[in-house]
Amino acid sequence: MRSSNPSTGDKPLDVITIGRASVDLYGQQIGTRLEDIGSFAKSVGGCPANIAVGTARLGLKSALITRVGNEQMGRFIREQLEREGVQTAGVHTDPERLTALVLLSVEAEGVSPMIFYRTDCADMALSEDDIDESFIASAGAVIVTGTHFSRPHSEAAQKKAIRLAKAHGARVGFDIDYRPNLWGLAGHEAGFSRYVASDVVSEKYKSVLPDCDLIVGTEEEVLIASGEADLPAALRTIRTLSDATIVLKRGPMGCIVYDGPIPDNLEDGIVGKGFPIEVYNVLGAGDAFMSGWLRGWLRGEDHATSATWANACGAFAVSRLLCSPEYPSWAELNHFLAKGSSERALRKDAELNHIHWATTGRRQIPSLMALAIDHRSQLEDLAGGDPQKLARIPAFKALAVKAAAAIAGGRPGFGMLLDDKYGRDALFAAAALPDFWIGRPVELPGSRPLRFEFSQDLGSRLVDWPVDHCLKVLCFYHPDDPADLKRDQIDKLRTAYEAARKVGRDILVEIIAGKHGPIADDTISRAMSEIYAAGVKPDWWKLETQKSTVAWSAIDAVIEGNDPYCRGVVLLGLEAPHDVLEAGFSTARNSRWVKGFAVGRTIFADAARQWLAGTMSDEEAVADMAQRFGALVEVWERLGESRAA
Repeated sequence: MRSSNPSTGDKPLDVITIGRASVDLYGQQIGTRLEDIGSFAKSVGGCPANIAVGTARLGLKSALITRVGNEQMGRFIREQLEREGVQTAGVHTDPERLTALVLLSVEAEGVSPMIFYRTDCADMALSEDDIDESFIASAGAVIVTGTHFSRPHSEAAQKKAIRLAKAHGARVGFDIDYRPNLWGLAGHEAGFSRYVASDVVSEKYKSVLPDCDLIVGTEEEVLIASGEADLPAALRTIRTLSDATIVLKRGPMGCIVYDGPIPDNLEDGIVGKGFPIEVYNVLGAGDAFMSGWLRGWLRGEDHATSATWANACGAFAVSRLLCSPEYPSWAELNHFLAKGSSERALRKDAELNHIHWATTGRRQIPSLMALAIDHRSQLEDLAGGDPQKLARIPAFKALAVKAAAAIAGGRPGFGMLLDDKYGRDALFAAAALPDFWIGRPVELPGSRPLRFEFSQDLGSRLVDWPVDHCLKVLCFYHPDDPADLKRDQIDKLRTAYEAARKVGRDILVEIIAGKHGPIADDTISRAMSEIYAAGVKPDWWKLETQKSTVAWSAIDAVIEGNDPYCRGVVLLGLEAPHDVLEAGFSTARNSRWVKGFAVGRTIFADAARQWLAGTMSDEEAVADMAQRFGALVEVWERLGESRAA
């Protein structure tokens, strides 16, 4: 059966969800008690917040109505929702209450202890004043959730939303979302408890059912919503109260959909395709399921298709650790439906993981013009071993940040490469700039074969970095190098790539081939092909300028054939004069994948030499670097305008 009254697309929003919005703190150690967790990963949580994110990832225009605190965690929720494409006009800031928190862990398969920190929290203060008629009227559907019927003011808010939705021709969905301890029916330690019978809860839920077009719940949730003790009676009681489509979630067995009378054999409902996968963490799976269902239901798909999409989204969630961050994008879901996976544990599928990384929640950077001053050995050479000059290198790098900021002027598409050895102050200064890209090197300067600076253990180093900093690794790699050298270098590149993915950081791979062999039209493309063949898919490439459009065409073909999700290529400078770089920029503008440049010594070398010698003031150094950086920006932008014309 096909969904009746499918979304026509004539409203600004497909769906508004209402209710809980929390910060989930997930234990990162698996197979241990919550008492013994040593570190946590932070994400947006709460049933309606999860659904808003999940549906946005699947291409629906979603929004959330909730409250968050006027503090850092409340701002995190709002900002993350916006990064995900969720409309946040309905996310209200409560000046008096704190954002809800949840602590969770995976103790064993299907066992995930959780503690809700929700006493007088912001989202439970939701009231009728937070429900705006014009906002509700802008959506094709409104999804209410069970927990927010547990308090009079939040219940009134949801019922007002239901009335307004029906008045404006929107459909109403009800995710039963029953958490006994959020109704005061279980202790604080019983956050994972799924069912406690309660006539009070049942009567609340039954009062909502007649106004619903969609009712979704697990077997336990169907029981509480009906007040019955067995499943067939529960479904029939719900049917006497509502003509809604009923979706019965059955965990690893998928779901059954009921339109019309409840059959004598409950298995005779509409069943979507199931997906046998490893169960890793069940928390949040129902919200992923609901997201997949809504993508089909609101776009007029038949119920079997909607159920299949729902089951698939739930499969992704139970095979991964967190809640909303793990939900699939539309591209990821379609890849899985078309090709499946050789892994029962979907989190181990490299191709799915790459699509997930590239298509979910990361900042879009269509162009990038960066001042690269991550140089260590070159500045040490300029200091000539003088301890006083060496001690001044950090201050010079901070001046470079001022120069880059002066040219960026708060505009997107600008950034810097800065290092850990001398760039600590500069990194702090750059982090304060709005919408500013930051990359950080990990290679030991000049190493060939590639080695990492400070330690060969990258993972423990990267966890200290801000989440939006990009790992940069320079490799002096030529495709005609000896096989053992190439193998050693690629192993290190793969280590860097895997470390970046494990801790959720972008990676930029810089290849310099010209110092160790001749450069032909296919040299760089061959090098890139060999790195791709090893399973390394950088977010960014940093490459030498090429002498011909043929070379750039070959590079384009390699990227398109191996990773259409690549962010692109930025050009390096190698201290080339301005006119040489301009010629290289002009040729590169013919490439579909070159997005900008990350140039260093052409910009800062003269200023560094004079400033370290004491013949140039701070102001003069900033002005000199800004002039040179600005000149390259002007060239790049002018060439882009000429090509567009």
